Amino acid sequence: MSPDRREKILRGIGVSHGIAIGPAFLVQLERPRVPEWKIAAADVKAEQSRFQSAVMSAQTELGELKEQSAHLPETAAEEIGLLLDAHLAMLSGSRLVRGVLKRIEAEGINAEAAIEHVMQELTDQFRALKDKYIAARIDDVEAVSNRLIRILMNLPYIALDSVPPGGIVLAKEISPADTALMDPKRFAGIATVHGGAAGHTAVMARSLGIPAVLSVDGAMLDSGGHGGTAIVDGVAGVLILNPSEATLAEYRARQQALQNARDDLDKIIHLPAEMADGTAVSLRANLELPRDAEAIVQSGADGIGLFRTEFLFMNRSTLPDEEEQYESMVAVVRTMTGRSVTFRTLDIGGDKIARAMGAWIAEATNPALGLRAIRLSLKRPELLTEQFRAMLRAAAHGPVRILLPMVTTAEEVEQAAQLLRRCHADLKAEGKAVPEALPPLGTMIEIPAAALSADSLAAVSDFFALGTNDLVQYTVAIDRGNDQVAALYNPLNPAVLRLIEFTLEAARRAGIPVSICGEMGADPLYTPLLLGLGLREFSVGSAALPRIKQRIRSLRLADAEAHARAVMDQYDPAQIKAIVEQFGA
Repeated sequence: MSPDRREKILRGIGVSHGIAIGPAFLVQLERPRVPEWKIAAADVKAEQSRFQSAVMSAQTELGELKEQSAHLPETAAEEIGLLLDAHLAMLSGSRLVRGVLKRIEAEGINAEAAIEHVMQELTDQFRALKDKYIAARIDDVEAVSNRLIRILMNLPYIALDSVPPGGIVLAKEISPADTALMDPKRFAGIATVHGGAAGHTAVMARSLGIPAVLSVDGAMLDSGGHGGTAIVDGVAGVLILNPSEATLAEYRARQQALQNARDDLDKIIHLPAEMADGTAVSLRANLELPRDAEAIVQSGADGIGLFRTEFLFMNRSTLPDEEEQYESMVAVVRTMTGRSVTFRTLDIGGDKIARAMGAWIAEATNPALGLRAIRLSLKRPELLTEQFRAMLRAAAHGPVRILLPMVTTAEEVEQAAQLLRRCHADLKAEGKAVPEALPPLGTMIEIPAAALSADSLAAVSDFFALGTNDLVQYTVAIDRGNDQVAALYNPLNPAVLRLIEFTLEAARRAGIPVSICGEMGADPLYTPLLLGLGLREFSVGSAALPRIKQRIRSLRLADAEAHARAVMDQYDPAQIKAIVEQFGA
């Protein structure tokens, strides 16, 4: 029977803006059937060695993948780096590896079958816990297990090499690792059945500028779209298979209009980020890797509002010393030539795993609520001491701010401030160059408890930074990486907006500045609301800078404040969304 070539419109979640038109390519990645056979007692050690060789091969593959992804934009590089480090940690003495070795010996079965059994056992246990964070780790267990099985069975890795240039990928799901290696010059668009707006794959699609629609009806996989023309509308969240000539003409016009808008953005790169009435706004960039600092200078950013220092600790077996950290930091400070750089202290733990710290962070039922970020730094003050010393030395070469992540109490800030003063005094006594005055010490507001305690935190902080990614997911109890609940992840939830408002008001009373460095700040839809609530400093990925600047320059403060009042008078999320979208139209 010939394929159905009638036009079909399927709806999903638009996660990466833009419009793509091209040949549809259906990617079907089926798991191989895993054979099982008995191993003689005399061959158990050899079979365990075969498994351990596969583990080493998988580690090599993941390391190479991380090197290949080093060219990605900073947000995508961070997302894939965290994911690959989690997978590498799973290959280093984890329950998966230990379980497979034990099962080979206890049951006398081949390594492939042992992996399959242990994977099923772990995923069943995780699902039974009914915990959103642990449930999200099921994907990681399955991904690592499948990689090991593929290596043991000598099966080739099926990537996306066969997709034609300019093609649109249709798939049940696309792994973040595959997304990270997509060249935007070759892949026009993405549509998948699974995935949410805040998951790893969505973040990387946005960073790469590839239009994407996720959570599309599964009917697309058997809708006869393969080989025909497809349209991905990442703005409206629509996938169109076999579009009519009229639909094609309409979308080509929309595509050209978007390109014209992008060309207009290039013209404002070096204009100031000020509102139409002259209200000044500071627009800074987030930085993942030091090599990207020059691109931030060229983007017209006022400085770096978030430098993630954990990149120095990831994917290695030893910890960086003070000197290595200083060299990375001072290089960025010098590149920024007088523009301020905000260094965030180590944010390890939760989904950010550093192998070198494996002995310090015990396995936890819910790592997201365990020993991480400032808690780890204060429990291991030698870590924070080396970071503070490197930051203070870098501050001798240009303006620096220091930011503490995952803070919940004023006591944590005071402990860190005391250690910072001690490091400053020690460096001066050693004759090392440091600034005469201490750099400003700020607090990340990314936990509801911190937002509700903003008055007490403002009394001991020099500035705040709103980390909306975690603030949203902790407030509404939604894992943004879990596609089963990702649609419920909503920055416009009234509780989230009130926490943001409370934080901004507390900072205003204390006379300290507030920035935003989460994805909410990088979406122009929310810019008027944030400005109207009182925000005057944004820190976003460099790719988002022009769009946010354009939105800022189009607004008047009085209009933004009236918009914010209209939003904050509402308690219904649907009504709030309608007001925000109408103002942004």
